[in-house]
Amino acid sequence: MHVGLIGAGNMARALARGWGEPVLVSDGGSGRAKQLAEELGGEALVSNVDVADRADLVVLCHKPAQFEKVAAELRGHAKAVASVVGGVDTSALHDAYGVPVFRFMPNTPVEVRRGVMCYSPEPDIDPRLEADVLELFGRLGTVVKVPERLMSAAGAVMGVGPAYQALLVEAQVDAAVRHGLAPGLAGQLVAETMAGTAALLQLRDYDTLAVRREVTSPGGTTARGLAALERGGVRPAFQDAFDAVVGWVR
Repeated sequence: MHVGLIGAGNMARALARGWGEPVLVSDGGSGRAKQLAEELGGEALVSNVDVADRADLVVLCHKPAQFEKVAAELRGHAKAVASVVGGVDTSALHDAYGVPVFRFMPNTPVEVRRGVMCYSPEPDIDPRLEADVLELFGRLGTVVKVPERLMSAAGAVMGVGPAYQALLVEAQVDAAVRHGLAPGLAGQLVAETMAGTAALLQLRDYDTLAVRREVTSPGGTTARGLAALERGGVRPAFQDAFDAVVGWVR
């Protein structure tokens, strides 16, 4: 499947790097398409229409405000469309393009093939085409089917998640540095612990309580640390963050 990217920003770059194959890409004149094509192979094309004419699957990575303009350009040229554009649901995609459409909400770890991609399927899609598209995106991590009505809530978890996780690492590193650890060493310890814990949670069927119990002895150091985090309001803080984000993610 020959992929064409419309847009060459952060998410387009993460997707392309995750696939690691030559791509067709356009960028509206920013120059990022040329850089991406030089890095991975493929071609930076002058226009969006050129990309659509040559690609089997057009992947929309442009800004939401550009949706109507880009759709007007590409209608009649795109053969199939996958969108990672926020705020545009599958019915709007189908109405705008009139071809098979696939809505994804990925996060940036797709760059290292450890991404999470929420997928809202269009009804009555060709199962063979859907299988090909899901195989393509499945190379980048975990694809989870999510009903359209829950995409905003899902995006408030996984879309912003990498920034939250990075902030958690940063906070722990800062605390460790205050007690004498070098920043690089502290960063390695925290990040590798986070990665290992994620793998352990997966093994435990995402049972967070089980994982916490395995490391928390009554009255021990972990129990004291957890109590301090609870006093600091870690749960309400995440609830407030979720509430702040969910209304903006569509």
